[in-house]
Amino acid sequence: MKVFYNDAHAQHHGRHEMFRGELVPCFEIPARAGYVLQELRSRGFGDIASAPPVPRSAFERVHAPRYLDFLEHAWDEWVALDPKNAERDALPSYWPIRTFRSDVLPASFPARMGLFSFDAGSPITAGTWKAASQGGACAIAGAQALAQGGRAAFVLSRPPGHHAGHDFFGGYCFINNAAVAAQRLRDDGLRKVAILDIDYHHGNGTQAIFHERGDVFFASVHGDPHTEYPYYLGYADERGTGAGLDCNLNLPLPRGTDFEHWRAAMGQALARIRAFGAEALVVSLGLDTFEADPISGFRLRSTDYLRVGEDLAAAGLPTLFVFEGGYAVAEVGVNAANVLEGFAQKAG
Repeated sequence: MKVFYNDAHAQHHGRHEMFRGELVPCFEIPARAGYVLQELRSRGFGDIASAPPVPRSAFERVHAPRYLDFLEHAWDEWVALDPKNAERDALPSYWPIRTFRSDVLPASFPARMGLFSFDAGSPITAGTWKAASQGGACAIAGAQALAQGGRAAFVLSRPPGHHAGHDFFGGYCFINNAAVAAQRLRDDGLRKVAILDIDYHHGNGTQAIFHERGDVFFASVHGDPHTEYPYYLGYADERGTGAGLDCNLNLPLPRGTDFEHWRAAMGQALARIRAFGAEALVVSLGLDTFEADPISGFRLRSTDYLRVGEDLAAAGLPTLFVFEGGYAVAEVGVNAANVLEGFAQKAG
């Protein structure tokens, strides 16, 4: 299994995020990817490569140009406001909620930051654009590996991507790597692609990008948004609209769900993906379903991730794994490698 590693990921290293009313150290840190890389190397996953840069137009297939303009230049604008800003992260303070206009692009940097975000927990740093855009390049390289006949590949990148929408960031996510990969698979000639999101938190950005499309099926197994982030999307009655009707499947589960019930829900999602006729599968691989994750609430154990990999391999589809969440940092490498190992053993 080829691994595409984002060697620029550590350039995005947030100091603080706003969490439940206070500034706390960021949960999403470079060590997450470091532990995964270390574990893959220790198990002999030797085909680890970087990805060549891609033009920004590749991201414009799923993201709005004015949003990408903002991301690309945000840090320089932030520092231009006050040279002291070079020593602190940029976090939004204002948001254009109901009845406010979003079509007009404000001249004010803080106003534009609010326009393109949905939470105060996703700091922009000096290296955010470099890390996020190189992660998108890794996603494209992984999609190309599948389009050229590969059975599976893994995109090891951070920041994660599945909360990023067409024109907004949040949930630690800036470029939606899974969406970029799915779109590239379509552009490379596949008629139907499926995305299965198994992060604890619903992939609201991915759903929003494909909600009106019938060529990309989105399925998500996640914590019930009645009580879990991102709260405002991920309910079971969201089935897609227009051409995308019945191409969206949300399977929200209560906090405390064990592996048996979680696995059954993933099986339900895979059955719908088979019925859809997908020719390739993109897996948003969140490991925050782990029982010791500090900001989540399912009860999967490390050995369970071997079974997850086996079940995904049994679907029989070319599969691209894209690294998403997982904040029990010391264990995230073992859990990620277990999924890939289970998949490889079952796939043969």
